[in-house]
Amino acid sequence: MIYSTEVEKMTCVAKGPNHGAAPIPQEGRWTQAKEIRDISGLTHGVGWCAPQQGACKLTLNVKEGIIQEALVETLGCSGMTHSAAMAAEILPGKTILETLNTDLVCDAINTAMRELFLQITYGRTQTAFSEGGLPIGAGLEDLGKGMRSQVGTMYGTLAKGPRYLEMAEGYVRNIALDENNEIIGYEFVHLGKMMDMVKKGMDANEALKKATSEYGRYKEAAKIIDPRHE
Repeated sequence: MIYSTEVEKMTCVAKGPNHGAAPIPQEGRWTQAKEIRDISGLTHGVGWCAPQQGACKLTLNVKEGIIQEALVETLGCSGMTHSAAMAAEILPGKTILETLNTDLVCDAINTAMRELFLQITYGRTQTAFSEGGLPIGAGLEDLGKGMRSQVGTMYGTLAKGPRYLEMAEGYVRNIALDENNEIIGYEFVHLGKMMDMVKKGMDANEALKKATSEYGRYKEAAKIIDPRHE
């Protein structure tokens, strides 16, 4: 340690009481976090790239400073899907400090990691008051049946109005209109369920039929249109 001449000549004054860091809530405990291994918790966060053409939702399950589980969901940019594939390999096994200083391939994922780091180290995790936190695998609960991301995709123009393309329930095949051409329901395919049935040996057409359902007053429609082609 090198000190300037001015500091060397200073009189030493006692520091007084030192109460340490303020405790943060994590996994049912109040922790004075002094080292990165003092940090635990499961949390979610969202990041975006500089041109804001895509976004990433990142879920991390951290135990004693080390990422044990990572869910990387990306939206709006085809290249981000490949970045997410690499990030899913990079994240587990590293401390949250290491990952903050690791290139996670995509700016949106890097930004999400930054936001999560702040939440985790400030004790703003989803598991702040859950004793013992959540088990590894809890991140998959965000996906639901069929392990697919919850995605909403809607499109609209002033000239032609709205189009429902993808809902939480699944891929929208058709939308139902009343006599005023207002949307009153839609037909959708739960792709996760459909693919599970196909993988078990069911004929694809039969699986499609079984995975198709309706929402709203679909059967009362005056007109049914394909939102992608009509």
